[in-house]
Amino acid sequence: MVQKKLQRFAEIETFPNVLIYPENMQGNWNGFFKNNNPLTLELACGKGEYAVGLGRLYANRNFIGIDLKGNRIWVGAKTALEEGLGNVAFIRSHIDKVTNYFAKDEVDEIWITFPDPQLRNSKMKKRLTHPRYLRLYQQFLKPEGIVHLKTDSPNLYFFTRMIIDLYGLALVEDNDNVYGSASIPQDLTIQTHYEKMDIAGKNTVHHIAFKLNKPLPVEKETALKEKFIEENDHLT
Repeated sequence: MVQKKLQRFAEIETFPNVLIYPENMQGNWNGFFKNNNPLTLELACGKGEYAVGLGRLYANRNFIGIDLKGNRIWVGAKTALEEGLGNVAFIRSHIDKVTNYFAKDEVDEIWITFPDPQLRNSKMKKRLTHPRYLRLYQQFLKPEGIVHLKTDSPNLYFFTRMIIDLYGLALVEDNDNVYGSASIPQDLTIQTHYEKMDIAGKNTVHHIAFKLNKPLPVEKETALKEKFIEENDHLT
């Protein structure tokens, strides 16, 4: 297993669609993809199922998956290369460094798909929809850009809903049972490795989409934490 990981780490360094802690990429992604198409990010992409899946669906858009674990990125990057998906790329990096790679208003859309929900309240700030991270996304997401969360964690779903309400963010879509809907948009039919595993054991998937159209003052975070613990601490 260790040997396989090391081999994959070595291979992604040769992949033209993988950048490792890249420098001087802010504002230069149109040049990388050789077009002016809209740019979508998949954060904490794992094996890149969403970046690749969306790339298959939308040839006229560009997609970048970001994750730290190179052995997982290898899977999505290898698939994209084999299928000739020139509109799909990957960055190996910590998510909290994401502002190093994109310029103001350079990104059109963000997908956060089945991230670690960080269920312990002491780890609340590690949730990828916490205001701490949303402020980072605001630095490069277009004013009308949309953030999507797809998760099987009711805890993370309600936490994100609470943030949207507390800060007055524009809610675009709210579905607490994606597969219970009469019809499912193509974007939501893509399944990640973790979704297929059904870690929560409930087979219920939530999707919420919103805009970062308002300031996110730090002083509101205390109220967010207290209210969430009070109302939703029983959720898992």
